[in-house]
Amino acid sequence: MASPDDALMLAINAGSSSIKFALFQATPAREPVFRGALSDIGASASAFAVKGGASDTFARHFAIPEHVTAANVLVEWLLARLPPAALQAIAYRVVHGGPASAATREIDPAMLADLYASTSSEPDHLPHELRLIELLRRHYPGSAHIACFDSSFHASMPPVAATLPIPRRYQALGMKRHGFHGLSCAWLMGELARVAGPQAAAGKVVIAHLGGGSSVTAVENGLSRDTSMGLTPAGGMMMGKRSGDLDPGLAWHLARSEQMSPSSFNHMVNHQSGLLGISGTSADLRVLLASQARDSRAAEAVAMFCYQARKTIGAMAAAIDGVDTLIFAGGIGERAAEVRARVCAGLSHLGVVLDAGANQGGAALISDPSGRVCVRVMRTDEEAMLADEARAWLGAAAARGERRHD
Repeated sequence: MASPDDALMLAINAGSSSIKFALFQATPAREPVFRGALSDIGASASAFAVKGGASDTFARHFAIPEHVTAANVLVEWLLARLPPAALQAIAYRVVHGGPASAATREIDPAMLADLYASTSSEPDHLPHELRLIELLRRHYPGSAHIACFDSSFHASMPPVAATLPIPRRYQALGMKRHGFHGLSCAWLMGELARVAGPQAAAGKVVIAHLGGGSSVTAVENGLSRDTSMGLTPAGGMMMGKRSGDLDPGLAWHLARSEQMSPSSFNHMVNHQSGLLGISGTSADLRVLLASQARDSRAAEAVAMFCYQARKTIGAMAAAIDGVDTLIFAGGIGERAAEVRARVCAGLSHLGVVLDAGANQGGAALISDPSGRVCVRVMRTDEEAMLADEARAWLGAAAARGERRHD
């Protein structure tokens, strides 16, 4: 248990079916005191696992029916280990806060009101994030509560990439392509500069964050120029349970032919589509890869995922007129060598050539020297990025002599 004199920082990363968290020293440190996750929320065998010191390392499986229960389980566990005086700050991943909330900043009542007003545009993430914010603000009133927006990395996208081709009056309502996985992209760009040098990070970089949620981002001179996700995280390429981009006429067609309501359509494209929808069995690519030889629908789901990832990488390379570095990240990008190989097999026209042995062996650098593009496998760390963002905000606020909002 941390003593009240310790300066600690908690990172909270709530997703649509999980809550990841990590505790860091307030002074910069790459490794957390502990990190953990509540995963598969809503399933019959949800998991609550923590990795840290001997007293904090465990893995339990029990039913967590929804996010209200998950939030209460997490906060109860945290309160037993972290007295309120121990936490200098709590940094939250917030999926987006609209056009007025691009930069990391402290959460105050006005921001909360804005976020509550935005929940209709992101019903699968924002309500869960807000519930945790409210709970932790109540139990840790002396800590700085800091929002780090997952879309802020993409604020540099030019209008041609960010603007939705719909009537202009909707722009005034904040309807645009926000982009997501921004915290992951920011971390990966920092890691690229660290391991390959600032020149590599200043080049043309395509980041393929492939996991349960998947996106591909084009970065040039360190700035996001385009990304596959759009107004919501359901856009872009197909994912574990999300459809990705669809013909907009599909909603109207299903409303007429199936009497499908808007809420049912939203549930379908966010929770019943993607790998799960095509395979009919699983949203987990590991399961589908293992069964593809005997299950034609699993094989088709894997083939579609690889095809869409390849196509999206090609589109992002076109957005920045080429690619110097291709980064695979996320659970699939890091661990699925077969997927990386199948995706890259169709990118030879860009200069992508894999070293088959390095790729199969899980090396950090998997490109063959004969290729023009450097292909890397990198572990992303959104929780560490949250802590870095919070440290930077606290440092800037202290330098300005600002007091935090109570």
